[in-house]
This record gives sequence, C-alpha cells and structure tokens, in this order.
Amino acid sequence: MTHAFDEATALEPIDGGFRAQTHPAYNNMVGPFGGITAATVIAALQAHPEAQGHPLSLTLNFAAPIKDGAWDIAITVLRTNRTNQHFTYVISQGDGAVASGTAVFGTRRDTWSDTELAFPPVQGPEGYAELSMPEFVEWAKNYETRFVEGSLEMDGPQDGSTTTMWLRDKPARPLDYPALASISDSFFPRVFLRRGTYVPAGTISLTTYFHASPAELEQQGADHLLATARAARFGHGHFDQYGQLWGRNGTLLATTHQIVYYKDPKA
Repeated sequence: MTHAFDEATALEPIDGGFRAQTHPAYNNMVGPFGGITAATVIAALQAHPEAQGHPLSLTLNFAAPIKDGAWDIAITVLRTNRTNQHFTYVISQGDGAVASGTAVFGTRRDTWSDTELAFPPVQGPEGYAELSMPEFVEWAKNYETRFVEGSLEMDGPQDGSTTTMWLRDKPARPLDYPALASISDSFFPRVFLRRGTYVPAGTISLTTYFHASPAELEQQGADHLLATARAARFGHGHFDQYGQLWGRNGTLLATTHQIVYYKDPKA
C-alpha cells in the first residue's frame, strides 16, 4: 500500500520539469500544506537528470496560494561545481507563477565536524502523550505529534513562542530528504502562541538547511524526530520563525527559517 506522503509527492516528467498534483490528505487552511510543496520540490530536484550530490539548502517563496489540482515545476541548473550544484525553479499553475525559489545540492565529504547547539533536555517520545492538532488542520493528521512544550492547548496569550515536540510520519515512514523538508514546516505559526488564539497567518518564504548525510537519514529510519522552533520578533504584520530538527540520537538533521505574514484581529 502506497504511503500518502509518496502519493502527494509523486511526479510526472514534462518538458522542462515535472508535474505534480495536490493531495487532499495534505490540505491546509488555504491551499496545500507548505511542507508537502517543499517536499515535492526536493523530490523533483533529486529526479532531475543533471542532479549531483544531495540537498544542502532549499528556499521556497510563496507568491500565491496553490489551488487544488495539477501544478508544474520548471527547473534551471545555474551552475555545477566540483562539490556543489545550484538550481532555480518556478512553480506555475494555470497561466501564472505561484511560487519560486533556489536550491543547492552538495557532495558531502568526511571532514572535521562539531555541533554548537545543544540537544534539548527532554525525555524520549514515550514520555509524552500523543496530541492531535485541531480537526480542521488536515495535513497534521499525517504526523504523530507528542508535545514537550508549546502546544495549541493554551489558555490565553503566552509569554514565549517556543514549541518543542517529538513527531514522525503517521503511519511511520523511513526518513528521506523530501520527508525532512516537509517535517521542517510542521510548526504552526508562532503568533498563535503569543496571541493565545488563531489569527490569519501564512508563510511567505521558507529556507531549510539539510545537515543530515544519507547515512544519517538511514540511521534515523522511521523513528521520531525532536523538533523545536521559536520566533525572534513580531511586528508590522510579519514575524520570523526558526527551528531545529534532531534525531533521537542527538544528531542535528536540519535547521529551518521562515518569514510569516499575520493579521492582528484587533487591527
């Protein structure tokens, strides 16, 4: 039986790129879940006949909501160097562009390494109850989520915007780069916590950096990841959101950054 994630990221080769289809299991309040779009882009880049190496970074800029149905991605290889490869891409639907972005692939080598960030002091996922997102958030049903802190079960405005949670695909699925791209967008908008309520909000631009090697992804398998995110500043209708995704063994697999639009309900 095909996993819903693989159905949602399936691609059809067309002239100049690939064609994808939105999937009802990954619907969001407006258009598809941004993470599944990012995952599909990574899958398309990996399937490109000139692709070399593995994903290092992805930036995805949302110009307009993607509507239900087919959408196309046109990919341009800007330059291929000895250890990295640079792409631009445009997502179009109907007669216009709805998103665009850049990506970098790289050849990972054995070098000196260190992680300056510390793994958060938490219990394993078994120490926290599974907690579902609100029923109307369709895409979240595809993840098993266990909140350590910062869930949507709040009783008013919060002093901080941090969410930390264990999560994995539901049903469980071995982690790969498209799945890591998707999970990197699994945080609900930080403004919900600070305002203590749902407000209109949407990602304008997201960037994810893939630190994990293929061997580290294989080692992670279908186990839970620890994801944590917070904001730095809210104002003028926008806020940032940055997060980290860790393997259970303490390996930092990805870091992610977003700029998000929001509307103050009192404005």
